[in-house]
Amino acid sequence: METVINIFLTFLGVYFLIGILFGIFFLFKAPKIDPLMADSKKKVRFLLFPGVIATWPFLIGKLFKSKTA
Repeated sequence: METVINIFLTFLGVYFLIGILFGIFFLFKAPKIDPLMADSKKKVRFLLFPGVIATWPFLIGKLFKSKTA
């Protein structure tokens, strides 16, 4: 059981580490995906940061779709 917990916590740590790195990148590239983000203030982007960390697998698809379109 301890091994399962260690694997889960490692997976969770890697997930959030990737989320933090992607969140920093995404918040600078967000105006390319959503034109309304270009007019937003930095405080708004800072408030969106935790949500981007949690949902990075969904947002990474949108980021790549916006580059190809």
